Amino acid sequence: MSRLFPALLLSATLLLAGCNSGEPETQPKTKAKTTASADKPVAGDGTQIGTPMAERVAVIGLLNKRNGQTRDFEIKPGEAVRFGKVVIRVRACEKTAPWENYQDQGAFVQLIVRQRPAGTNDAERWAQVFSGWLFKDNPAANIVEHPIYDVWVKECRMSFPGEEAPLEEPKDDSASNRSSAPQSEPADKAETAPAAPAADTEGSGEGEATVET
Repeated sequence: MSRLFPALLLSATLLLAGCNSGEPETQPKTKAKTTASADKPVAGDGTQIGTPMAERVAVIGLLNKRNGQTRDFEIKPGEAVRFGKVVIRVRACEKTAPWENYQDQGAFVQLIVRQRPAGTNDAERWAQVFSGWLFKDNPAANIVEHPIYDVWVKECRMSFPGEEAPLEEPKDDSASNRSSAPQSEPADKAETAPAAPAADTEGSGEGEATVET
């Protein structure tokens, strides 16, 4: 009996150990990382390096393929600019850090155009024709396909820690005082500046750009 008891105790211990080994181990949950896609802005853990997103400025170029006219717009993330029948909205603006090997910059842009539905004679309506990331040095990664308008990213103005703004050169006050002094000129040399020519809008309704938030 004295020999049988230790053997039974050892068997019971091994059996309990085998049962406990099948239970899953408790591990700390890791936060899932969100990666960038062609149609969604980057949504990481909320931390940003460098200039805050709301203070960055994206320089967006707009081309009218009908008349060949181009125009640049400075838009902050979260703002939109309307120019005639086009609305350009910027959701985010990014560029690679100066210590990285591959340098590029881009912005998440949405292009909204007032146009007739394709294949119909219906009245014009606003329609979003593009939404995604555009990159300055890699434009082929995402292409805006529209018969009249095209947009592209020219710059994302932001800075990283350690980058210093260029110092402004001191102004020469004596030179400015001399230039501000009134000077008399002969009456026959006085000329009136010509008026600026009116912009050619081709009846498209394009005029001054307005910023919307």
